[in-house]
Amino acid sequence: MFEPKVILTRRGALACGSAALLAPAILRGVSAPAEAAASMLGPADPVFRRFKLGAFEITVVSDCAAMVDGPWPIVGEDRPKEEVEQLMRDSLLPPSRFQPGFSPIVVNTGAEIVLVDTGNGAEGFVPRPAGGRLVENLRIAGFAPEQIDVVALTHCHVDHIGGVMEAGKPVFPNARYAVGAIEYDFWKNSDRLKAAEGGNELKSAKLFVKTMPPLADRTTFLKAGEEVVPGVTAVAAYGHTPGHLAYHLESAGRRLFAWGDCAHHEVASLAHPEWSALFDQDKEQGKATRRRVYDMAATERLPVLGYHTSFPSLGFVERSGTGFRWLPVTYQLVE
Repeated sequence: MFEPKVILTRRGALACGSAALLAPAILRGVSAPAEAAASMLGPADPVFRRFKLGAFEITVVSDCAAMVDGPWPIVGEDRPKEEVEQLMRDSLLPPSRFQPGFSPIVVNTGAEIVLVDTGNGAEGFVPRPAGGRLVENLRIAGFAPEQIDVVALTHCHVDHIGGVMEAGKPVFPNARYAVGAIEYDFWKNSDRLKAAEGGNELKSAKLFVKTMPPLADRTTFLKAGEEVVPGVTAVAAYGHTPGHLAYHLESAGRRLFAWGDCAHHEVASLAHPEWSALFDQDKEQGKATRRRVYDMAATERLPVLGYHTSFPSLGFVERSGTGFRWLPVTYQLVE
């Protein structure tokens, strides 16, 4: 807002000084609002985190920063709400609101630029303006959509494929795509739309039909153990969806495990991998996968990119009692 420039002359200054001496008498008994020395700027959070992984450069990019209801029943749907809320209180967190990460990653191998997952887009789990901000934040991080060589997907839920297409056109026009073969076959089944039970599953099925088949001619259908590009390997993590994949990243002896949706909350999911997850399509397999993946990460002391853990969604896993605990990354990845 424009503010007029004030020029104070010597006579004006003297007058002001006199007025200042009289002011207490004139204004005695009159209360005035306190004025801050500077305007508040409002809260701000980073939208990307970048670090080296051997010869690779990794950039974690935020697609969304929204508070949502939960973590119950997203985590612990089979448990009393009060039990999950108490776990949150014990962890110094709000009992019924949380801020999940939606954290795609960019892997610059030196030869190619790989994007893992694409966020919510215009039709995702958290639509705009709160979600669907990947392209905007990619630009802040220094990437144009045209620079992405490969888009690799962990699975085909709306908050992972939502940013693949926009208005019927590929958001990453020069990219080829990689998705699990089991995952793709599950969603392309013509009966999937009829079988979807509503909510997130139905939304995902509808978005898949619009998004993925048109790109089939430039899509690689992965099996577990196959590479997307050298150093980026698909890992079976089934249960959340039938063909859900994680990705193992390795360069020059440095490793990172991107586990997709193997956790929806860094406290509740890890403390109780046996708790049912609302969006898991095979509940029992999801439980078994969580325990296996957490145990591997803890045993091998792997840094982890947990898509839905709090941004920047980077941490380590340690055993804690009968469950596990998430240790957010501080400076362990600084080379």
